[in-house]
Amino acid sequence: MTDLSRRTVLSAGCAMLTSALPGAALAKPTIALPGDVAQRDAATVMAVRTRSPVVGMTFDDGPHPRLTPLLLDMLKARGLRATFYLIGNRVVTWPEIVRRIHEEGHEIGNHSWSHPDLSRKSDAQVLSEIDRTTNAIFKVTGRPPVTFRPPYGSFTRRQRLMLYKARNLPTILWSVDPQDWRRPGASAVASRILQGSRPGAIILSHDIQSGTVKAMPRTLDGLSSRGLKFGTISQMMGWPLWQSRQFRRVVQPG
Repeated sequence: MTDLSRRTVLSAGCAMLTSALPGAALAKPTIALPGDVAQRDAATVMAVRTRSPVVGMTFDDGPHPRLTPLLLDMLKARGLRATFYLIGNRVVTWPEIVRRIHEEGHEIGNHSWSHPDLSRKSDAQVLSEIDRTTNAIFKVTGRPPVTFRPPYGSFTRRQRLMLYKARNLPTILWSVDPQDWRRPGASAVASRILQGSRPGAIILSHDIQSGTVKAMPRTLDGLSSRGLKFGTISQMMGWPLWQSRQFRRVVQPG
C-alpha cells in the first residue's frame, strides 16, 4: 500500500477481497481505518486480493470536455477498460461523453453531484448528492452505478455503512495514489503508478488533469508490459460486467 495522501488520510481504508477475474466467489473484506476498530463488512474496498494479474484503473472528477475524449482514445487503441467516477453536474453538462464511456465498455461509478466534503453533511444530504448523480447517469446510460467513491476520500465509517445499507453501494477507495491533483507532471504520475501497482491494486487518477492524461501512454503500456491486465471495478469484484447487468429500476427518485 502507498503512504496515506491528503485524500486518503480523511477516510483511509484497507479492504481485501478474494477473487479471480471475472466471476469469482468473494470473501468479505476487512477494513481497518484510523479511529475505527477493524471490522468485517462489505462497505469499503481499497484493493482486491486476486488470483489474476489484474489492476483497476480509475479516473475521478470527469467528464472533462477535452481530456476525457483523449483518454478514451488511448484506452480504445489498447483495448483496455477502466472505471470512471463521474460528478453528477458534469454528467448532465456533457452527456455525450458519458454515453461514449458507457458504449466503449468502461464502467461508470458515482462520485457525488457537486464534489463536497461529505463527511460534513447529514445523511439526507449525502443521499441526495448520491441519488441525484445515480439518476443523471441512469438517464444517459440506462443503468445506475453500482459503486460509489467519496470526494477526497472523505467519508466516515458510519457513513459508509449507512450508504451500503440504504443503497447497497460499496465505497471504493484506492491503494495507489500518484497525487496527480498536485500536478507533479506526467513523468512523476506515470512513475508513481508504475512503482506502486501490484496485482489487485485500485489506482486513483483524475482525467481532469492534463498531466495525468499525458502520463497514460507510458502508464498503460508499462503496466501491460509487466503482464498486468485491466479490469473494471465490477470485474475485479467478481460481478457481471456493468453493461451486461440487468436493472429493474433506478434506486431512488431525485
